[in-house]
Amino acid sequence: MSIKPRRRLALQLGALTAAAALFAACTSNEPPPESDGNGGDTAPAPVAVSDNDEPGDTVTIGFSAPAADHGWMAAISKAAIAVAEEYDDIDLKVAEGTNDTNTQIGHIETFINDGVDAIVLLPFDGAELTEVAKDAMQAGIIVVNVDREFSDLNAARTTLLGDNYGMGVSAGEFICEELEGQSDAVVAEIAGIDSLPLTQDRSQGFADALEVCGLSVQHRVAAEFTVESGEAVTANLLQAAPEIDAIWNHDDDQGIGVMAAIDAAGRDEFFLVGGAGSKDMMELIKSGESYVRATVVYPSTQAADGIKLARLLAQGKAMSDLVEVEVPREIQLFAPVVTKDNVDEYLPMAFES
Repeated sequence: MSIKPRRRLALQLGALTAAAALFAACTSNEPPPESDGNGGDTAPAPVAVSDNDEPGDTVTIGFSAPAADHGWMAAISKAAIAVAEEYDDIDLKVAEGTNDTNTQIGHIETFINDGVDAIVLLPFDGAELTEVAKDAMQAGIIVVNVDREFSDLNAARTTLLGDNYGMGVSAGEFICEELEGQSDAVVAEIAGIDSLPLTQDRSQGFADALEVCGLSVQHRVAAEFTVESGEAVTANLLQAAPEIDAIWNHDDDQGIGVMAAIDAAGRDEFFLVGGAGSKDMMELIKSGESYVRATVVYPSTQAADGIKLARLLAQGKAMSDLVEVEVPREIQLFAPVVTKDNVDEYLPMAFES
């Protein structure tokens, strides 16, 4: 297919806020006023405008991601293709999505043989795609690694990540706030695929945040990021735990099955925090009539950002909002909590489950 183109833990938040303030001071779009020589200010000086979006040399980008059998993953590929279509100087080659690592390796080898300028790769398994990504880099092809990290940093020019540990922290901090003073509260966790580092990071962040307020996970099950698995493991969880105060479900797509099991059991004594940021969950949050009280965003725009970064790198450009003259080696996105108070801000970017 060818297409033309709440907080973090207190210390972390304080550091980020200070850094953001400094960054804003250095890169603000409002230029400092010029002095008139008598201590007064004159009209502001003109501001340089970035030409990053101006057409440049045509860049051929190969894009590969897992099968779009999941709302979040489908949104990833859809957003990447949509961004590429905005640029006349991008020729996007899209490999068919697959959950078979050998097939995905074959797709990358094809991109290498075709001599593409860059590859944006969301691997089904980062470790297993590392060697072929290194082959691409050694062939002079820019590799942008998305979401699931390679086991060797040298396999990519830049890595674009969601904040899995931060997702867990955000969910845990929200639950701590909602259960403030309830030291005997029962907290449950419905994880995704336990063998994936991203799931392990989410669980660790969740446990660390709960520990700060004296809580812990008493009941934990793991699903497979699917509706069917979410329903099955939640049914087991509810049978094992007659009383629950709060549940964090790692993934809003499997959350459809999670809610089906909850509704079938007739349970409503707890509140649920979702993960990823689907439109379905946000609409339930907005209604105020559901046990779904929040969801933690895991941006489905990562591959779209990867396409933009690949274009900049292939054209020898940098990120215009940074002073740094090179695209950073790693970029990690934030994991905000969506509640009834801010849901309207995030709904336009929500993905369909």
